[in-house]
Amino acid sequence: MFYRGKFGDGGDGRDMGAKRQRLGDPGSSFYGTSPGSSYMYNPTPYAYAGQPPPFPVVKLRGLPFDCTEADVAEFLHGLDIVDVLFVHKNGKFTGEAFCVLGYPLQVDFALSRNRQNMGRRYVEVFRSKRQEYYKAIANEVSDARGGSPRRNVPRAKSYDEGKDSAEHTGVLRLRGLPFSAGKDDIMDFFKDFVLSESSIHFTMNSEGRPTGEGFVEFASAEDSKAAMAKDRMTLGSRYIELFPSSHEELDEAVSRGR
Repeated sequence: MFYRGKFGDGGDGRDMGAKRQRLGDPGSSFYGTSPGSSYMYNPTPYAYAGQPPPFPVVKLRGLPFDCTEADVAEFLHGLDIVDVLFVHKNGKFTGEAFCVLGYPLQVDFALSRNRQNMGRRYVEVFRSKRQEYYKAIANEVSDARGGSPRRNVPRAKSYDEGKDSAEHTGVLRLRGLPFSAGKDDIMDFFKDFVLSESSIHFTMNSEGRPTGEGFVEFASAEDSKAAMAKDRMTLGSRYIELFPSSHEELDEAVSRGR
C-alpha cells in the first residue's frame, strides 16, 4: 500500500507523531517551536488513556482555487502540518483539501478556524477520518497515473511532450512534496541514483516555511533524464511531479527563499 511508508499503519497517529519529533528537533523544525504552542497543542502521554488517539486529520472546504500548501499552513498557523492533500475531480481542483496534523489534540484547534477567511473566502473546517483521507489519496494517485475508471479526462498531451522534449542540465524541480519531507526522504525516493545532502534543496517562502517544492542536482544530465521515470510516483502519501530545470532556476528559487 502506497501510504504505509510515511505514516505507518497503526492508524492512531502515534508513529506520525514520532516522525515529527525526529524531524523537528529544537531549532530545525519547519514551523519553529515555542513554549506556548508546545504546551497548548501537544498531548500529554495520558491524554488518551485506555484508547488509541484518533488519526489527526481535518477536511477544509471552500478554499480559493489558486490556494497553495503555504496558504493552508498560514491559515492553520501554529499547528504542525504533516501533509496537505488537495482534492481534484475531472482534473480540476474542487476547493477541498485534507490536512494531516502532527498530534490528535491539534484537531480541536484546527476546528476553531472554521468559517475564518482565507483571502476573500471563508473556509469551512470539518473533522475527518483516516479512511476518508486514504480514499482521497487513492483517487488522486490513480488519477495522476491515468488509472481511474471514473475519470476519462486525460492529462494534456502537450504537458508530457513538454517534459520529454525539455533539455536536461542535471537539475530536476520537484513539486508536491510533503511539508515534513527531509533530505533523507528525497535520497530514498531517488535511491537508484547517487545523491548527497548538499545536492538537495527545499524552497521556502518569505517566512521561512516550505513551499512544497524542491530541487535535486544529479551527477549528470543523463541521470536527471533517467530520474524522470519517477515522475508522479509517490513519496509517502503524495505523488511527486518532476520537471527538468536548471542551475539558474535553482539559484533563483533558493535566493528568493532567503
